[in-house]
Formats: sequence, C-alpha cells, structure tokens
Amino acid sequence: MQIRLISLVITLLILGFTLSAETFPVPRGDFAPRNYTAMRPIDEIVIDGNLTESSWQAAAWTEDFVDIEGDLKPQPFHRTRVKMLWDSSYLYFGAVMQEPHIWAKLTERDAVIFHDNDFEIFLDPDGDTHDYYELELNALGTLWDLLLIKPYRDRGQVAVNAWDIRSIDYAIGIEGSLNDPSDTDSLWCVELKLPLSVISELANMPVPPRDGDFWRLNFSRVQWDTDIVDGEYRKIPGKPEYNWVWSPQGLIAMHYPERWAYLFFSDRPVGSYPVSFQIPAREGVREALRQIYYLQKQYFMDNGRYARSLRSLGAKPIYWQGKKLRLRYERTSAGYLITSPVAPELPSYHIREDGKIWTAK
Repeated sequence: MQIRLISLVITLLILGFTLSAETFPVPRGDFAPRNYTAMRPIDEIVIDGNLTESSWQAAAWTEDFVDIEGDLKPQPFHRTRVKMLWDSSYLYFGAVMQEPHIWAKLTERDAVIFHDNDFEIFLDPDGDTHDYYELELNALGTLWDLLLIKPYRDRGQVAVNAWDIRSIDYAIGIEGSLNDPSDTDSLWCVELKLPLSVISELANMPVPPRDGDFWRLNFSRVQWDTDIVDGEYRKIPGKPEYNWVWSPQGLIAMHYPERWAYLFFSDRPVGSYPVSFQIPAREGVREALRQIYYLQKQYFMDNGRYARSLRSLGAKPIYWQGKKLRLRYERTSAGYLITSPVAPELPSYHIREDGKIWTAK
C-alpha cells in the first residue's frame, strides 16, 4: 500500500510538472500589422512572370520583408517585395525576390514546398482565423495549395491538402538561371491571379469586395542556406531555414492569422489619386479578446481545464472610447464563449476556445 501511495504521489508530481512546464507560444511585440490598398488594373494582366504591364508599373510596393519575429532577429539579406491588384474576377499578386542562387527541386503538386526556397500567400477574408487559404510556390512553379479549417495550435483536423484551386493562373520569371551554380543570378518573380469565385466559398464576406472592404493576409518567403556539392545546390544539414515575411508575426509561426496584415480594396484605377484606408479602431477590441484566448490556452496547459471566470485568468480590462466593456463569459460543453457588448461604433464580438472570433449579425 505504501509503495502504491508513493507511486501515486510521484505520478501526480510528474503530471503537475508536465502541465506547468508547457508554455503556450504568444506573439511578442506590439499589435502593429501592416496594410496595403489594392487598386484596379488599367490594362489586361497577362500572367507570364514579368510585371511589365502599365498596371504593375503603377502599383505600389509593399514594405520590404522582415524576419518573421520582427526586430528580434536580423533583417533579411535578400530583398522581397509584393504588389497587388484586383478586379471583379481575380486578385493579382506580383512578388519579386532578389536571389543570387536560384534553385528548386520539388516537382509534385501539393508537396511540402517550403522544403525548397519558396514564396507563400496566406489569406483569411473575414479575419475569423478559421477557414483560410495557403499557397506556396517554388522557382520551378510547383504549387502547394491548401485549405486550413483552423490554425494548427487548435489541433484536430486542420489542413485539407486535397483541396485545389480551380482556374488559378501563375507564372515564374527568372533573371538568371535555375539550378546552375556556375553563375550569379539576380531575382525570381511570382506572378499569380487568384479567382475570387473560389475564395467566395468560405469568405463570409462580400465577393467581389466593396470599396473600402478589407481582408487579412500575409506573405512569407522561406530561404535555406546551401552549399555547392558535385555541381548542385544542397541544403546545409542541420541549419534551420530563414522565415521572411511582409508583416511580422512576433514568433516563428505563420499560422497566427490574427497577426496578419490588412488588405484594403479600392475601386479607383491604379495610378490615380492614391487612397489610404485606416485600420478601424475596433480591431483593437478583437486583439484584446485574442489576448484572453492566449491566457486561456496557458491556463488549460497548467490546469487541464479552462478557467471558470475571467477574474481567475487575470485578464486585463478592455476599454472602448474610455469606457470599460463588460464581457459576458459562458462555460460551454466544448470550453467557453466570451462576448463583448454592443457599444457606439462597436459591434458585439464572440471568441471561443478554438480561437474563432466573429461578429454577431
């Protein structure tokens, strides 16, 4: 009996240590996503890997990519920028990546493309962090397109790899040579048009978008260090990849959609008087609710259950126009539901245990 009791105590101690030793990854740095306004093209966009049309020439560049962790890591040593356009049928992307050694090996569609150097697009039209899209391309033009039911952090069935985008059109442009270590290259380009008809299936937003609407998106560039062995590029064993992004995530994880940038849509033709939209102040309330979700994740890791009240979480109060919002907290069979009240110029928001956040209709 004494041996069993000692064994039980040791087991409980180990379990308690395991629960408390885990830390839920939380983004570091302020919530300061970048934003871009896409305008309408003024001529036909031919997808050939060359951004030579007048529309592309007139479109603005995004800011240069930075490390995925932001200022916590050094700046990328190769420049990456993107332009965007849209019309009633397509969303257009033009990405240019400086690269002295252009290489790619993967040729099968839906392979894990980031095992090569690649360019990636992440898109969540309604910003609820669920039902979003990911596309990856290497310099050979090999595509991996997948649908994410929810971020990997929320576990369960997450990725739908068999999902393919109908009528997608893309091309790779290369200034230099591909898979030839004997010379020095300049850059490679991804030009892509994404059919809005596909996005409309899970957008939960007007498609085509209206003037002033915004979606959430981000871009990533995965870069590997290589050696030249027997006349071929080979990744250096044991060296991790670099992750360069447009809007910094604050941690090494792209699947935190709440940290992505804002893409605004303007009905103006590109090259006309520039339009600048502002991220609505109400987005700060959504971010504050997200912080409570992070606290709940950690509480669950520490205790094996969600908190019974917001007070036990130590959550900071949320203010809107100088007034404290009275949040409603409900325990549910799946976990919990937190609801913010309706206030002047502020809709009611809901967030639940799997991170989905949405606006009450």
